[in-house]
Formats: sequence, C-alpha cells, structure tokens
Amino acid sequence: MGNFTPFKGAKLVLMTVILSLATFMQVLDSTIANVAIPTISGSLGVSTTEGTWIITAFGVSNAISIAITGFLAKRYGEVKVFLWATALFTLFSFLCGISDSLAMLLFFRVIQGAVAGPVIPLSQSILLRGYPPALQKLALALWSMTIILAPVCGPIFGGYISDNYNWGWIFFINVPIGILVVILGAYLLKQMESTTVKLAFNYIGLALLTVGVGCLQVFLDKGQELNWFASKEIVVLAIIATIALTFLVIWELNNKNPVVDLALFKIRNFSIGTISTSLSYMAYFGAIVLLPQLLQEVYGYTATWAGIALAPIGLLPILLSAYVAKLADHIDIRWIITNSFLFYALCFFWRAYTFESNINFIGIAMPQLVQGVAVACFFMPLTILTLSGLHADRIASASSLSNFFRTLAGSVGTSITTTMWANRASLHHANLTESINQYSPNTVQYYQQMSSYGLSQTQTSIYINEQISAQSLILSANDIFWLCGWVFIALTVTIWLAKPPFKSMG
Repeated sequence: MGNFTPFKGAKLVLMTVILSLATFMQVLDSTIANVAIPTISGSLGVSTTEGTWIITAFGVSNAISIAITGFLAKRYGEVKVFLWATALFTLFSFLCGISDSLAMLLFFRVIQGAVAGPVIPLSQSILLRGYPPALQKLALALWSMTIILAPVCGPIFGGYISDNYNWGWIFFINVPIGILVVILGAYLLKQMESTTVKLAFNYIGLALLTVGVGCLQVFLDKGQELNWFASKEIVVLAIIATIALTFLVIWELNNKNPVVDLALFKIRNFSIGTISTSLSYMAYFGAIVLLPQLLQEVYGYTATWAGIALAPIGLLPILLSAYVAKLADHIDIRWIITNSFLFYALCFFWRAYTFESNINFIGIAMPQLVQGVAVACFFMPLTILTLSGLHADRIASASSLSNFFRTLAGSVGTSITTTMWANRASLHHANLTESINQYSPNTVQYYQQMSSYGLSQTQTSIYINEQISAQSLILSANDIFWLCGWVFIALTVTIWLAKPPFKSMG
C-alpha cells in the first residue's frame, strides 16, 4: 500500500472531516428522498407508486457498485476512485435536482446510485490507513457517527424541504458538501494513494452481479406493492436473481480476478462479523423505515416532527463513542457488541410494551434516546471484528463486501417490515372486528351513544373502522418490535463464534 506514514495533528482532523462529510452526504441521500416521494410525484405529475422508483433506481445501482468497489480500488487506486465517485455523485445530485420529468430523474438517479457506491467503503478503508494503529478504533467510532446520524437527519431534512422549499433542494444540498470534499480531498488524500494492479476486467462476473443484484433489489423493493409471488413479475425476478447469483458465486470462486472477493468468507471473523452486522442492521433499518410511517399514518405527525421524535437516537453516540473506542483497547470487543445487542433488544421490547394509541411524544422519544447506547457500541466494534487480521491490501475489498451485505440487508429488512406490518394489521383488524356486531350489548350501546351525539349509523361505523384500523397498525408494529428484539437476543450468541485476537486492521 506504499510507504505512506499515518497523519498527525491538523491533517488527521481534516482527513476525518473530509471522509465523514462524504459518507454523511451519501447515507443522507439514500434516506432523505423517502419522505419527499409524494411531493416529487405531485410536482412531476405521476402517481406515488411510480414515484417510488426514485428510491428503487438508486438502491439497485448503488448495491451493485458497492459490491465491485474492491475490484475498482485495486485496478485504479482507492483515493482516485473515491474522489471520482464523490465528484460524479455531486454532479448527478445537481442533475437530479433540475430534472423536470420522471424519466429524466430516474435516469440521473440510476447513475447517481452507481457512482455513489464506492464512497462509504473507500472512506472507511482510507480512514483506517490514515490513522496510526493505536487510534484506529477512535477513527472508526468518529466515522460511524455519520452512518448513525444521517438516517436520522434524512427524514427531518426531507420533510422540512418538502414542506417549505422546492423538492430539488433535497439533491442540491449535496452540491456544496461534495465540492468541498473533492477540493480538500484532492489536496490531502492524493499522497495516500494505494498501489494499483492491472487486473483484467471480469465482464462475466460484472454481468452476473448486475443482473442478479438488480433483480433481487427490485424484487425486494416492489414485492409488497405487487403482492409478492401472486405477481408474475415478482416470480420472474426471483427466478432470474436466483439463477444469476448462483452462477455468480460459482464463477467468482473459480476466477483469478473476481469482481467480488467471495473468498473473504473463508475467514471466520469476516463471516461472523458480516453476518452479525447484516442481520442486526436488517432489524435496525426496518425499524427506521417503520417508525416514521407509524407516527405519520396513525398519530398524525408531520414528516418533520416524525423525524424530530426519532432524532434522540443520535445524542448518546456523540457523547459515548470516544469512551467506547478507549474501552475497546482494554476488554474483549465481543462484550461491547453483546452490550449493544442487549440494549437494542431492551428498546425494541420497551416499544412493544408502550406503543399504544395514547402514547405521547416523550414516550416515543425515550426509547430512541436509550437506544443511543446500543448504537454507540455497534458500528465500531463490529467493523473491528469483521476486518481483524486482514492484510492492508484486502481492507478495501472486505469493507466493500461487508457494506454491500449491510446495504442489501437494509432492503430485506424494509421488505420484511412493510409486508409484515400490512399482513399482521389485516389479521389484527379481523380479530378486533369480530366483537363488533348487532348481538353485542357493548356495540349496541355504543351506536346508541353516538346517535345521541348526532352521528348516523353509517358515520359511526366509519369512525369505528378508522379506530380499529389505527389500533391494528399499532398492534402490528408491536409484533415487529417483539420480533426485532428476539433477533438481537439471538445475535448475542452468534457474535461469540468469532475468534480473538481482534487486532488493528492492516
């Protein structure tokens, strides 16, 4: 990786700021558009269903490019790929903002997602090389704040911009950040360039990856909307994804220049770390998607206030991350990760117990605040465990592959959450309505009471149905919270399959 000497002092701080800003910008963009879909769809004259392709288009191309980041870094150099990815992401963010049709916006979103892929794994890899080994845990703790805070800020910024400004500013806010990162990065990071290898391009592997991951991502994003396997399109996507990904694994494991280094899974700690990160992120991200919808659909929160209610999750990580990094030098990091998973479980069970129709803002925000302890103990220790023992020239590939599975797990978590929420809500609705009939004394009495207030029988029936629907969505969300809690309990066992020592990377 060259003879680069880790930074010190002001250069170390500047490098951390540059890489954290790039990561924050990219993660923010993947969440900020979610709450603005109705506004964007209305402005472009399309349905909300068509508008959701704005999210899908970005997710598909982004997942594919994350997976091939390790190959690109070896071929062209980590810093060069990072700077070009950031510059192009900035350009296409601007072009997304000025789009005046859905076709134009989708085209630019696909390219934006594709060029954004290398930003997160390479910022992580470059950051580790820029810090002395003794400070790498602190570096990861600081860097992980961007992964934590960006999904919280996304709904707030997206809702506020949608409510008060043109939706284009959702994308325009990336422009000044991206320009700053590229200018400062070109000045500071070029001396950190990694050694390149003239690898032959693996076109078959790339084609299989593109088809397989592309079909899988669309399958996950559109499954609930199209009623899963009742839809011919979903069945076809599932078949193509299965075949392409099966052949991809066979091809990549037998190729001298794999576009995705699947041989990393032969390393015990990488496998345990990646699996644990992916499954935990699946549950965590599913809740990030569910909670704003629950607050807006059931409790009448605006997008902005839903974001504010969830924001306390970022407070404790800011205060605790440096302490956790120091603690990791003195105790087995599996204890820190176990603590994280137990706090996640506690907060999910807390929500399942307390989310009722009359819950107030404090009741919603408090589990988010406490969950900050779990978040502070999550990304840094798991990254250390995942990358432990790897040689420096495999860090970029390992980081990209781990981030790919984390991103894919987020999509799976979203699909499972949205499907389960709808299905369980229907089941609860059916159970709750069983007792509403003409033979029930309570039902008859309630209709008579509402009639005395001037409501007709039809109006009362509509009102009762609305209340039952809201209660069904709450009960369904609580079922999901219970499930997520038990997932984290199970993961406390899985993490102990990793094998110490967990040395500094590189």
